[in-house]
Amino acid sequence: MATRHDIRNVAIVAHVDHGKTTLVDAMLKQAGAFAAHAAESLDDRMMDSNDLEREKGITILAKNTAVKYHPKDGGDVITINIIDTPGHADFGGEVERGLSMVDAVVLLVDASEGPLPQTRFVLRKALQARLPVILCINKTDRPDSRIDEVVNEAYDLFLDLDADEDQIEFPIVYACARDGVASLTKPEDGTVPADSDSLEPFFSTILSHVPAPEYDEAAPLQAHVTNLDADNFLGRIALLRVEQGELRKGQTVTWIKRDGTMANVRITELMMTEALTRKPAEVAGPGDICAVAGIPDIMIGETLADPENPIPLPLITVDEPAISMTIGTNTSPLVGRGGTGKGADNKAAVKDRKVTARQVKDRLDRELVGNVSLRVLDTERPDAWEVQGRGELALAILVEQMRREGFELTIGKPQVVTKEVDGKTYEPVERMTIDVPEEHMGAVTQLMGVRKGRMDNMSNHGSGWVRMEFVVPSRGLIGFRTEFLTGTRGTGIAHSIHEGHEPWFGTLTTRNNGSLVADRAGAVTAFAMTNLQERGVLFTDPGTEVYEGMIVGENSRSDDMDVNITKEKKLTNMRSSSADSFEAIVPPRKLSLEQSLEFCRDDECVEVTPEAVRIRKVNLDARERARAASRAKHG
Repeated sequence: MATRHDIRNVAIVAHVDHGKTTLVDAMLKQAGAFAAHAAESLDDRMMDSNDLEREKGITILAKNTAVKYHPKDGGDVITINIIDTPGHADFGGEVERGLSMVDAVVLLVDASEGPLPQTRFVLRKALQARLPVILCINKTDRPDSRIDEVVNEAYDLFLDLDADEDQIEFPIVYACARDGVASLTKPEDGTVPADSDSLEPFFSTILSHVPAPEYDEAAPLQAHVTNLDADNFLGRIALLRVEQGELRKGQTVTWIKRDGTMANVRITELMMTEALTRKPAEVAGPGDICAVAGIPDIMIGETLADPENPIPLPLITVDEPAISMTIGTNTSPLVGRGGTGKGADNKAAVKDRKVTARQVKDRLDRELVGNVSLRVLDTERPDAWEVQGRGELALAILVEQMRREGFELTIGKPQVVTKEVDGKTYEPVERMTIDVPEEHMGAVTQLMGVRKGRMDNMSNHGSGWVRMEFVVPSRGLIGFRTEFLTGTRGTGIAHSIHEGHEPWFGTLTTRNNGSLVADRAGAVTAFAMTNLQERGVLFTDPGTEVYEGMIVGENSRSDDMDVNITKEKKLTNMRSSSADSFEAIVPPRKLSLEQSLEFCRDDECVEVTPEAVRIRKVNLDARERARAASRAKHG
């Protein structure tokens, strides 16, 4: 086998917010990817190019970049292809695709928090793929860092995941990615490595421990499609890794599809990544990660091969979806009428609003092209579809993206995807790691007990914080985070990861309070809100337009209550209708999209428009709801 020594392919994997994207920024700057004057004006987290990624501070899409590294001993320039992967398990499909493109991984671990559930998830995938690992302890300058303990926890994690002798012999790099400093010698807790002023030790570790791509000089062309992108001029762009042979611009290749059929296609454009841009190239060899255009219907996991001897590569498989929700067209009385509902005032703003079933279905089909961990199934209704994904966050991100594109949608309550095993129903379970101050332990165990969580482990580091591990059904975690933050006064940190399937846990009751439901259409008045706020917590501002069946608040009792939130103060011969209307209104609770989905009960759904997120009853008519409840009660 021949080896290409001028290239290295590595993925950076870690838990959410442990500093992957910041480390990639520092690598790009120090490898001279930008001119000196440009590097000073660059934003932080350059790889998080998506608006949602910047707002939420997380990586959603796996992206690749390349740095040209000039060895200090004056050797040949080496191209390091870096895949920046998401840390959140809901985007696990992105991680699995990223790992299929590389020859080793850098496992980034926070020097204070240590390995967390997503660290376990991404490391398990890397070990299954038999990839060598470089451990990087990041944020060594945190005042609460505990470097020795975190290294020991990392070793324990490797042993826990059945790593063999070769895999557990990994190099350790200590870094402060924010300052762009790395070292091979352990610094004192809470300090930046002192024996280095750059990432040079990190680069040299990558060169010595990441295997160079190997290939057979006589083998025919084989290239694996691992990701998709789109361009206004070039159409669909396929990102692929060349495994064997060479790929050239203008070349005719055989496209082997997922179903095994083949077609000859021509590569109209070939591009290679350099820093954050793609540049035209003439040829890509074994081990190169490149982008090609000219194949409009190509899909992830397919192969481009030699027309004379087409040999397919294995398809990329991802874990099964665990959560589903129904996404359909907006069926509320305010459909297509803007945020306030006054259609005439908003015509200019809503002319490109997308409200038809065909537009929603086309958009979901487009999402399937680049998102292998998503599934879209038909339902009994022609204007609604069941969308299955890895987790609540992944589906909420999809809905948020569609909302920003002008779609109006009705979203059903998230459900778990069950499966039958030997005639029994099994449901997905999650492993939940919770860090809380000691005084909130009781509140957390009580919350988990209601959700049928089983405590697996508990450790106290002596710092006033306790770490607890639970195995809990995924169903129980829908709506958990809001209550958790309330119960721990905003101090708790909770992370969960899919752990497999277990027999059905039985009935779970997680929300004890009913809803305050508007019983007529109209505009919310301050007078009505003043009278209703003692009944529960309200969600709407004065002047907001509501309709019958819309949920305007959370009841303080367990049953639903129909309320008139549009009631006005009447004019009398003694006073005007606005007199004495200065009573204090408690500010309404504003629910985000994720919080609205968590709040829903089975007979409720969320209406999502570009301007507003509203919660409503599936059945808007109060009399029909009463009849349905009566039928359910009496069988």
